[in-house]
Amino acid sequence: MKYKHILEAMTLEEKAAILSGKNVWQTRNIDRLNIPSIFCADGPHGVRRQASSGDHLGLNPSLPATCFPTAASVANSWDEALCEEIGNALGEEAKSQGVNVLLGPGLNIKRSPLCGRNFEYFSEDPYHAGKLAASYVRGIQEQGVYACPKHFAVNSQELRRMAMNAVLDERTLREIYLEGFEIAVKEGKAKSIMTSYNEVNGTYTNENKHLLKDILRDEWGFDGLVITDWGGSNDHAKGVAAGSHLEMPSPGLDSARGLLKALEDGSLTMEELDTCVEGLLEAVFDLNQKENQKKTSFDQKTHHRLAEKAAEESVVLLKNEGQLLPLPSGCKVALIGDFAVEPRYQGAGSSLVMPLNLETMEGTIKQYPLNVVGVAKGYLRNGKEDASLQSQAVELAKKADVVLYCFGLDELSETEGMDRTHMRLPKNQIKLLKSLADANPSIVGILSAGSAIEMPWQEHCNSILHGYLSGEAGPGAILRIITGAVNPSGHLNETYPLTYEDTPSCEYFPGKERNSEYRESLYVGYRYYQTAEIPVQYPFGYGLSYTTFEYSELEVIKEGVRFRLKNTGSYDGKEVAQLYVGGPNQRVFRPHMELKGFAKIFLKAGESQQVFIAFDDKAFRYWNTATKQFEVEGGQYTISIGRNVADVRLKGTIEVEGTTEIFPYDPETLKSYYTAKVCDVKTEEFEALLGHPVPDASWLGDLDLNDALCQMYYAKSPLARLIYRILTGLKNKSEAKGKPNLNLLFIYNMPFRGIAKMTGGAVSMEMAEGMVLTVNGHFLKGMKKIIVGFFANRKANQAYEKKLSEK
Repeated sequence: MKYKHILEAMTLEEKAAILSGKNVWQTRNIDRLNIPSIFCADGPHGVRRQASSGDHLGLNPSLPATCFPTAASVANSWDEALCEEIGNALGEEAKSQGVNVLLGPGLNIKRSPLCGRNFEYFSEDPYHAGKLAASYVRGIQEQGVYACPKHFAVNSQELRRMAMNAVLDERTLREIYLEGFEIAVKEGKAKSIMTSYNEVNGTYTNENKHLLKDILRDEWGFDGLVITDWGGSNDHAKGVAAGSHLEMPSPGLDSARGLLKALEDGSLTMEELDTCVEGLLEAVFDLNQKENQKKTSFDQKTHHRLAEKAAEESVVLLKNEGQLLPLPSGCKVALIGDFAVEPRYQGAGSSLVMPLNLETMEGTIKQYPLNVVGVAKGYLRNGKEDASLQSQAVELAKKADVVLYCFGLDELSETEGMDRTHMRLPKNQIKLLKSLADANPSIVGILSAGSAIEMPWQEHCNSILHGYLSGEAGPGAILRIITGAVNPSGHLNETYPLTYEDTPSCEYFPGKERNSEYRESLYVGYRYYQTAEIPVQYPFGYGLSYTTFEYSELEVIKEGVRFRLKNTGSYDGKEVAQLYVGGPNQRVFRPHMELKGFAKIFLKAGESQQVFIAFDDKAFRYWNTATKQFEVEGGQYTISIGRNVADVRLKGTIEVEGTTEIFPYDPETLKSYYTAKVCDVKTEEFEALLGHPVPDASWLGDLDLNDALCQMYYAKSPLARLIYRILTGLKNKSEAKGKPNLNLLFIYNMPFRGIAKMTGGAVSMEMAEGMVLTVNGHFLKGMKKIIVGFFANRKANQAYEKKLSEK
């Protein structure tokens, strides 16, 4: 042990206490042993260090920082070098603000378009997400700051996220929901990782030995720091036993006392405790040493320009009928839409950045060679009708050659803590679009949204530019594309279905009661649409350019593929060439095509280049539940190269040798999975895939510590049901205003045990148990436990603090 001398000098109380945060953002320091604290901060697309010590949920305003496009936006760039550059800038800003661990990037899979946090995640494809995340990680850590990929793992819904059990088969877990993390750990060399709130197959991720020991450490070789999500610890002793080092934010000393009790009763060993303390000390001293080269400032203009470059590379041209774009110099344009005045540039929640230099379309358009005839809001972003605003916008549209219409999802539609209920845009925005089209048929739609939407209205737009949530410099990037200074090169990181009902998880999302059942298995996103032959609005990997590209001369060899790419148009431009692999699909069910490589290539007009994309260890593998390892099915594989998953330009084959003759499935019992008809998988078939019965998800009976406060709807206590109605009323009132109350959403979805974990030690787990008794109808017994627990907790805290202060 590197820090054996410190471990030997630490008291048992110090060892137990150091494994929980001392406040919202910092670890506990032990001055007598010269053990410093380290500082964590949110940072998926911008550093979010709170100016003060931090509020109890860590959601209040933060210090100004560069607001880069969100992960869902940058993922459209398909540019690993750009992601590393952004990561480097994030690390530099973190270091300048005294942040040691940057909590990001987020790389959970976009299982459903309705997940409220999709704007924070890269892709519906794990390979794509993992490659970009690894680049972020490398960039951040080059600055001496730890990146912390999150949320490990299978976190794909916000509703009751702290009281939800993800039920899925091992192959789906490995191939879809873990592969991105595997790449971030193995290729990015991530120094830390954050566990998710949810259970996976009945065990909370933070205490899941299969995830944290068997896979993360033993298989992937991870030797870094494991941190809980804020309030994500369930049983701290079980977490430490599984190898989770740090419980955040500040659960107080009741949590440390729980570790001491676990040592006494044998549920936690001294070796397990010391292993976690040693791991935390390694990170603390390593980061403290790196902090000696601390930067106190960074070049704000350079970072703003990088944010603009990131947006330029990530904007997706979805439609360009009649080559309306780019607009000629001096074109008369009407700028319409509330988002043109007050931009929608990031999501809401713990990733909310206070931007350094926020651009608006209204302010920025003056710098470009366009003749702006006027600006009109046109609609209210809260969805309410306003005839006067609409009339003004329509009259303005009549005066222009082209209308630039800025619209999309509002803040309430995409936020941490709440999932969307549909994929539609607000009705008032679409009503205005139709009126504008009647007044002026030349419309460029400029979309702002962090995830997929239904687009039955797209016929009313000649051109559509999707900026996603493009950060503080998004307006300049979009205008550079509109005026032709930049050729768009973004390609979608997710499929845009025609309707929500077409999605494979439609019947299973969000999870019913306690379970979220992943009955669609591997068939997420394009894997489903391509295999089941379901028409879509825009396929995965889709994106137009002002130029055209020709693919030729495909050669498939053992090491990978070679082909020639030529820019056959009149504009310089970048192309995203995508490699998909299709397996034999005989003995083992699998999607028709799976992304296994990509490259972004810049070519001048008329230029051609030979491109090579290598096969890696993930090109042909599948997880074999019978042999309990990755295997390769022998046979002929189809290799497809194209502009997107539905636009294949070159095809070849390769014969691959198998690694086993032991196969995991009986096709007769898994017919839905062999045909990809997974929208209505029966329980018997899902259980055959799982290899065990689906766990009971019923809310019938008493609530427990892991049930969320919003589930007091089912409480036996009239007082608890009243509190539920009050909380629901406050939530509905905040939603009616058009902006989410993030603290309220967090509380609404928080389990009872979270009250003990998120109150800085003021509430003990014993008191939380008393609350559960009370809501279950045992008022006197519950209140007694709360009151007795309050005084016992206060006395025990004082005694523990005294021991910590003794030398």
